[in-house]
Amino acid sequence: MNTNLTRRGFVASAGLALFGLAACSSSNGSSSTSSSASADTSTSANSSLNLVTEGKLTSVSDMANPPFSYYDTGSTEPKGFEVDLMAAVAEEMGLESVWLPATKFDTIIPLIKQGGKADLGVANITITDERKQEICFSDPYIDSNLGVVTKADSTETTKEALNVSGKKIAAQAGTTGEAWAQENLSNATVVSLDDPVQALTGVQTGLYDAACADLPVVKYLCTTSYTDLSVAIEVPTGDQYGMAVSKGNKALLDAVNEALQAVIDSGKRDEIETKWFGSTL
Repeated sequence: MNTNLTRRGFVASAGLALFGLAACSSSNGSSSTSSSASADTSTSANSSLNLVTEGKLTSVSDMANPPFSYYDTGSTEPKGFEVDLMAAVAEEMGLESVWLPATKFDTIIPLIKQGGKADLGVANITITDERKQEICFSDPYIDSNLGVVTKADSTETTKEALNVSGKKIAAQAGTTGEAWAQENLSNATVVSLDDPVQALTGVQTGLYDAACADLPVVKYLCTTSYTDLSVAIEVPTGDQYGMAVSKGNKALLDAVNEALQAVIDSGKRDEIETKWFGSTL
């Protein structure tokens, strides 16, 4: 998320943010949780994790951000980096990874906050102070930035050229890409859509002048499906993605963090990154 937006938008809730951080703090990392305790967590009764379905780690995504998580055309079989990552995390926990049907991105955090339907929200969700007021986040599992896409032959590819009245910038609703566009391209009209594919399709057809979304997503789409578009601006936001967990389930948060760290330490995460992105990010 853009750091200027963070400072300006959330200063008033700084005290609440500290409270949220305390409520979500995991015992993983600073304390010396023994390896035997970690093993007990993954092999003993998973009922202590308050899972939606016993024996299964249930995740939810919009399935609209390839190559993170998506459906192939005509399929409802989840695939992508996050799908493979969650399979590895679940295996470390002695669980089966399953996914709910796709839902809109801006409904994922409310769904996790409410509880009872999914254990985790996993949809390249940027960790932000604002979101920490609603849910907890796992440790980061990948770093990212934002990208602004235009037609490849466009002559209006700078921030200054796009930040003028009459320009239309597409972004996925509820994302940091939308927030960045609203703050940094404030003279243009930011159009909120359901997913980045709609945004890039609109740029391709001339409906929008540009689209803003997660950089790995737009790079992938411009390479595989929208070859007449290109990433005109790379925005170094330093975003980090985390898994969304209900604030009432610290046991699950701790167990997920332990399993995620094991996947990272084993080199499995890097293998999955290379599979989907061509290299580690």
